[in-house]
Amino acid sequence: MKYSMNLLLWGPQIDDSLFPTLELIKEIGFDGVEVPIFNTNPAHWFNFRKKLDELGLACETDTICGPSEHLISPDPAMRRHTIDHLKSALDCSLVLGATKLMGPYHSALGVFTGQPATPEEWQWAIEGIREVADYAESLDITLGLEYLNRFELYLTSCGDELIRFVDEVNHPHCKIMFDTFHANIEEKNIGDTMRKAGDRISFIQLSENDRSTPGKGNVDWEGVFKAIKDIKYDGWISIEAFSQKLPVANIWRKMFESEEQLMRDGLAFIKSNLS
Repeated sequence: MKYSMNLLLWGPQIDDSLFPTLELIKEIGFDGVEVPIFNTNPAHWFNFRKKLDELGLACETDTICGPSEHLISPDPAMRRHTIDHLKSALDCSLVLGATKLMGPYHSALGVFTGQPATPEEWQWAIEGIREVADYAESLDITLGLEYLNRFELYLTSCGDELIRFVDEVNHPHCKIMFDTFHANIEEKNIGDTMRKAGDRISFIQLSENDRSTPGKGNVDWEGVFKAIKDIKYDGWISIEAFSQKLPVANIWRKMFESEEQLMRDGLAFIKSNLS
């Protein structure tokens, strides 16, 4: 098992100012970091990659799509733009040495029609992700698609929908990234959903129900850790937690003592349950 820390805990600005944070992440005992790709200019990431290499930290990447990058838009130009945007994120992932690009980018965050996804929207997403997966394969990177809860996304908002989606994409470089925060909202049994996804899962984000320190809230952690063992998962386990530093998360109160406390307590909790 390898342990990672998602850098969104420190907000959306990912640049050289985070170098002391990377040093602390390494000192605490993490094997790597999740780097959000909001800047899709590959040149932006060369210095960051150098620092990761100096510290011996591995890296996987995440990205999202907003209203201007919507893969299920009825506008063909928007869909083409979104595919190009995701290919640029993959180029940045290559610079960073990542083998996975993860996120809910099969559709746009916070964009709704007031209706369920149509068969046409579903097919646009399948076709778009299949093209992106082809490009990812050429870079030896695997997509890790994520479902979000119903308040953030409508194309896939539960495990069954995302499993069906990935199966229909039917590409060896298109897998699932599983996030316990959204599962805690949408699933009747998180562990059963993880077992159903099985070896489609290529990355796991452990996130508390309030986005604070894992183990301090009401997620069914016993069920989560049992499922991880049941499916014989042995890849990345990452802590995803947010604070007031990430405005889009709408967290306006202090959820934990400090980032360092969250990392130390969270990592100890996870290791104690997976040992």
